[in-house]
Amino acid sequence: MKNTTQSINIQPSKRILNLPKYIFAQLAELKQKAIEKGVDVIDISIGNPDGATPDPVIKVALEAIQNPINHGYPNFRGKPELRKAISDWMKRRYFVEIDPDCEVQTLIGEKEGLANIAMAYTDEGDINIIPDPYYPVLCRGTLIAGGKPFFVKLKEENRFLIDLNEIPKDIAKNAKMFFINYPNNPTGAVAPKSFLRDVVAFCKENNILLISDLAYGEVCFSNYRPYSIFNIDGAKDIALEFHSFTKTFNMAGWRCGFAIGRQDYIQNLYAMKSNIDYGTSTIVQDACIAALTMPQDYIKDIMDKYDARREIVAQGFNELGFYAPRSDATMYFWIKIPSTFKNSMDFCKYVLEKTGVLITPGSAFGAMSDDRFRVSLVQPILRLQEVFKRFKEAGIRYE
Repeated sequence: MKNTTQSINIQPSKRILNLPKYIFAQLAELKQKAIEKGVDVIDISIGNPDGATPDPVIKVALEAIQNPINHGYPNFRGKPELRKAISDWMKRRYFVEIDPDCEVQTLIGEKEGLANIAMAYTDEGDINIIPDPYYPVLCRGTLIAGGKPFFVKLKEENRFLIDLNEIPKDIAKNAKMFFINYPNNPTGAVAPKSFLRDVVAFCKENNILLISDLAYGEVCFSNYRPYSIFNIDGAKDIALEFHSFTKTFNMAGWRCGFAIGRQDYIQNLYAMKSNIDYGTSTIVQDACIAALTMPQDYIKDIMDKYDARREIVAQGFNELGFYAPRSDATMYFWIKIPSTFKNSMDFCKYVLEKTGVLITPGSAFGAMSDDRFRVSLVQPILRLQEVFKRFKEAGIRYE
C-alpha cells in the first residue's frame, strides 16, 4: 500500500494561525531550559500566587468531595447558594445590589469568562476598544471571535488611565465593546470615580458594551479601596463586571470566578458558556462559598504579605536606578527597560541568562508596551532579596 503521509497537510483555522504568540508559554520554555542546565531560577514573571488557599476553603472542599451528590454535572449558572453568597459579598464589599437569581454567572476562572463574553457579542469585523498594555485575553477573545481590536495606549503621564479623547469618533460610533481593567494589570494603576463616570458616559453615548475586569479589587494597600463599575449611576445599563477568586483567596488552580450585570447581558454569556462547558465544579463552588463568607482576616493576611514584598521590590529596583513607584493595588511593578536594550524580550532573556531571574517582557501585554517589563510579587522576601543581590553582582542597572 502506498504511503501517503507526506501529502497530508491539514491546516488549522486562520483564527489560530493569526493569534499572537502567547509569550507566557515562551517564558515557561525558557524557564525549563534554564532549570535543565542547573540554574536556580527565581520566577517573578507570571502572577501565580505562591501562598496556600485558606484553611476554611480547603476544609469545605474536602467535605464536598466526599459527598456523591457533588460528583455529577454542576449547575450551569452556579448553584443558588453560591450566587447568593456572591450577591451578599458584593453588597458587603462594594455596596452594590445584585440579584442572585438573574444577575450572576459563575465562571471556570475569570479568563474563560472574558473570552466567552467577547465571543458572545463580537461578530466578524466588529471593533472592540482595548487598552495597551492589556491582560492578553482582553485581546485574544476579540481576535478569536473575528473582531478587530482598536488599541489605546496607556501613558504614564496620564497615570495609565485611558484618554478617551484619543479614541477617534468613527471608532467610538462603530465599536461594540470596551474593555477596562482597574486596578490594572500590568501597570498597577488605579481608577478614580471620575474616570469611571466618564467611561460609563462614553459607552452610553456610543452604545458600547463596557466590560470591567476587577480581578485585583481586593489586592490593595494603604487603606485604598477600588470602585465597582456599578458604583457609577447608570452603569448597569451598559456594563458587565468580572471577578476572580485567584488573587483574593490564593485559588489560582481552583479555576473559579464570576460575572455580574444586567440580566440580558448575563443571559448571553450563559448562552455562550452552556454551549461550550458544563460550568464550575460543584466542589469548587462550595469552596467559593466558604471563601466569600470566611472572616476578612484571612484576606488581610494575604495582602499584608504582598505589601511587605512590595517594599522590598520597590527599594531594590530604585537602588539600581530603575523608577519603580509603589502602586496602591495589584501585585505588580511596571518598569522601563534600560535604554541599552532594543526590546523587552531581549532584556528579559539577558536577565535570565545573567542572574537566573525570570521577569515578563512588556511585549506580552501589547505591541505598544515593548519598552517595559513586569515583576510579580510571588516569591518570599528572602528570594526577592536574592533577586537584587544577583542583579547587583551581574551589574544590571537602569542606564
